[in-house]
Amino acid sequence: MHNIHLDQFEGPLDLLLYFIRRDEIDIYDIPISKITYDYLNVIDKMNSLNVSIAGEFVLMAATLMKIKSKILIPRQELNEEGEIIDPRTDLVNKLIEYQQFKTVSEQLRLLHDEADLSYSRKLSEESDYENNEKLSPNDLNLFNLAELFKKAIEKAPLIKPMELRSEPVSLENRKKLILSLFDGNGKLSFFNLISNLKNRLDIIISFLAILDLIRTKQILVFQKDVFSDLEFTILTIE
Repeated sequence: MHNIHLDQFEGPLDLLLYFIRRDEIDIYDIPISKITYDYLNVIDKMNSLNVSIAGEFVLMAATLMKIKSKILIPRQELNEEGEIIDPRTDLVNKLIEYQQFKTVSEQLRLLHDEADLSYSRKLSEESDYENNEKLSPNDLNLFNLAELFKKAIEKAPLIKPMELRSEPVSLENRKKLILSLFDGNGKLSFFNLISNLKNRLDIIISFLAILDLIRTKQILVFQKDVFSDLEFTILTIE
């Protein structure tokens, strides 16, 4: 194992994701014994170097040991439906959400950069569309769109362990779902979009789908004034 320092990571989940990516581990079927061994090795190394370790890293170490002990114990726990409870479920749930948040954080950063560029360069592409009242992606207040999604994510409930999907949601399927929400006039408000989403994971996936639809010029987003709701206008339906 090459040198790993805790200050490289934003927290214990970030460190665990590093192991998962490095070893190409299926996030839905984490080998707890191996990942616990690797994790504790890093913690022990930091201790030997007298490096101060944040409490959250120590807490995760205890959590991993607890999960490992439950797996080793023959007695199986059942949920209310009589199904076997996998001790890893809660950890997998947190890792998936954290992974999605990292993706969205990067998208938010890119949106912020794009918004700054659009303000400074004043790019205009209205002539690309038949209706000059429609704003081009380069003219959008992308930062405002990102902020609205960020607030929606923060307010939304976490996904429950029993709602955890065995397979990732297809971005293409989510794009089709969003396009189906547009009314007969080809309009969809941000409020109506969010009201159809159940939890943070749904909002995150929809956020990525919306970005892709904007960038592929299938939809446009505009705001009539500072205090009005953002609206999406459909351009093409494949």
